Amino acid sequence: MTPQPSDSPAIQRLETALAAITAAGDEGQRIFTRVYADTARDAAKASDLRRSTGKRVGPLDGRIVSIKDLFDVAGETTTAGSKLLQGAAPATRDALVVSRLRAAGAVVIGKTNMTEFAFSGVGINPHYGTPGNALDPSRIPGGSSSGAGVSVALGMAEIAIGSDTGGSVRIPSALNGLVGFKPTQARVPRDGAYPLSFTLDCVGPLCRNVADAAATDCVLAGIAHQTLLARAVGGLRLGVPRGLLFSQAQDAVLAAVEQALGTLLHAGATVSNEAFDELLGEPFRLQERGTLVAAEAAWIHRDGVATRPEAYDPIVLGRIRRGQTLSAASYIGIQQARAALLPALDARMAGLDALVLPTVPLLAPLINAVQDEDVFLRTNALLLRNPSVFNFFDLPALSLPLPRQGGLAVGLMLVGQRGADRELLALGAAVEELLAG
Repeated sequence: MTPQPSDSPAIQRLETALAAITAAGDEGQRIFTRVYADTARDAAKASDLRRSTGKRVGPLDGRIVSIKDLFDVAGETTTAGSKLLQGAAPATRDALVVSRLRAAGAVVIGKTNMTEFAFSGVGINPHYGTPGNALDPSRIPGGSSSGAGVSVALGMAEIAIGSDTGGSVRIPSALNGLVGFKPTQARVPRDGAYPLSFTLDCVGPLCRNVADAAATDCVLAGIAHQTLLARAVGGLRLGVPRGLLFSQAQDAVLAAVEQALGTLLHAGATVSNEAFDELLGEPFRLQERGTLVAAEAAWIHRDGVATRPEAYDPIVLGRIRRGQTLSAASYIGIQQARAALLPALDARMAGLDALVLPTVPLLAPLINAVQDEDVFLRTNALLLRNPSVFNFFDLPALSLPLPRQGGLAVGLMLVGQRGADRELLALGAAVEELLAG
């Protein structure tokens, strides 16, 4: 279902979204873990009243927003897609980004389902069920912000807020035909968000267009609304990191990406092939024996793993336990090496406006095809490969939808320079307009 235009009354758009959730039946309950119908109606009516008196508080006033089930909402337990936390104490306050959304007039419609503890890019959840892909419900939604992507793509929300540790905003955006934005990590606070990795967790939006991503970015970052500067595709300097991040890609994905690159070149962008593998391959080489994410998750879950291992998704439990095997010396070594690598990639990107590559190298696989653990882990690694590199290097990254391939979605990832979040969004808006035309 396509959302109604945002210039329609908020209560009207909210009722359409609520009706879509209800009409989906059991699938709606796999997409949302909670629906806030009553409080959302109150917020929508308040927004419409502000609108009628010319007192709107910004571009998100009255927009229908879903939030991932790892953000605290005052008075309720945050389960983060798990059974383990069902008996935990309720949150005493909203997560900071939720408070900012409410202050901006956003209508929070509900909490969306996710991979347990945000620890996979596939989107499977054995506890609360797995939402089907919006374009083909027999296929994976992508994770870990699985319900977030599907909620927007099916018209149950206009904007979704997710987390992204290794691609968890961009992967479901790519697989469901959406725009997904991962900011520079320090841009958006994580207070009140259940952590996976202190080093790599980011918070960002999943939307239908870059304009919504840009407006949401301002709210999440706690800054005054900024209109994006107009950019032209002509004259952009775009680097294509061919090699590792183009390997193992399906033909349909490569065809869509190459067509987009040709369109950018024809529009006057400088598109150059860049040999960056010696840098972009370093995160994998450094973490062959264990990752920062797994090591930090092992610390976060030390009590749960010790006392209630049976409560975990077995695949998630296995990944956490592998993090327990990384020595302190190895962990510190990875952190020190990472600190040295960040300026090295910055220097290589100094002459480029952005890198351009597939967000993920796969079309969404069938849910039934990833039930075997070995297949699941291989698929997960491939889905996470491209986006996770830019979490490691802490660069802003944007996934844009490309023309569908056999009815399935393909994402094009643009990666900006460090801290140049608004510049990347402006560039992304220009590319979006070109590709849509």
